[in-house]
Amino acid sequence: MSEIKPNKKVAVIGGGTGLPVILRGLKGINAQITAVVTVADDGGSSGIIRDYVNVVPPGDIRNCICALSESPEEVIEMFQYRFNTDDAFLAGHAIGNLLIAALKEMNGSLQQAIDTLSKWMSVKGQILPAAQEALILNAYFKDGTMAKGESKIALHRKPIDYVTVTRHNGEPAVDASPRVVQAILEADMVVLGPGSLYTSILPNLMIEQIRHAMMETSAEIVYICNIMTQLGETENFTDANHVEVLNHHLGKPLIDTVLVNTAKVPEDYIMNQPNEEYLLQVKHDFQALRDQGCRVISAEFLSMKDGGAYHDTQKVVHELSYLLNTPEFKL
Repeated sequence: MSEIKPNKKVAVIGGGTGLPVILRGLKGINAQITAVVTVADDGGSSGIIRDYVNVVPPGDIRNCICALSESPEEVIEMFQYRFNTDDAFLAGHAIGNLLIAALKEMNGSLQQAIDTLSKWMSVKGQILPAAQEALILNAYFKDGTMAKGESKIALHRKPIDYVTVTRHNGEPAVDASPRVVQAILEADMVVLGPGSLYTSILPNLMIEQIRHAMMETSAEIVYICNIMTQLGETENFTDANHVEVLNHHLGKPLIDTVLVNTAKVPEDYIMNQPNEEYLLQVKHDFQALRDQGCRVISAEFLSMKDGGAYHDTQKVVHELSYLLNTPEFKL
């Protein structure tokens, strides 16, 4: 991996399992890393804590802390430990989630709680929730109906027209967390994904201040396209369809570079997937990507591990590093 020129700034925006994958690799380069994390998750331990403790869903923040942590492995394992299902009240909760909720309650500030934990966990970079309050993701389907809640949208299995995020009182989500807008405006590169298009990436970009910052930044905006389509979200999508959706929600073509995987996912995995989150491999439409003004970087980014099809962290970070080191990498 090539050495990064000093003081380069990278903002990575997303959530779910994809964001920590990239952060874990970026931790090893000489750059200032900011992770902007979705606050619209309403499922699992995060959803329960969100509903009862008045805090943003902590799960994605916890995973990002661990991804950027330089603490010993046993400390990270303790932070990630999830109580067994027979532990009654604590069943299913991760220790890190409880610590985030407790520190927020003690300090009255979510960002201060994250900053404190980041110091304890020797985090390289900064982790910023997209907003200071939990938000609601709303999906409007092409048949005119709509659904509320990140965890419920895919269950409808209907084509999505567009999504919005709102506060609990129904007002549009306008304000980003402190330092988020500054991080995007000052970045040399903004990385989107990998992650669920409608439920991990767009919930961040639909916060008004973040969307405006994306339109104003001079950073190279890079989208790491998903390897697999997702049931209820991106069924039958090509890589160009993913970019079309992003540009449509942002208000104009903003994606500069797209990383796409060209390695073939094994047929036995596609036919015998461990869950129903994925469907088929994303198809390519390189011409449609170029028609949208995108530079296309295609390579074998596939890594089959832990029972799933993931991006190879080191290969992706190598390409991001190359872009950062290119003197004039804006189109």
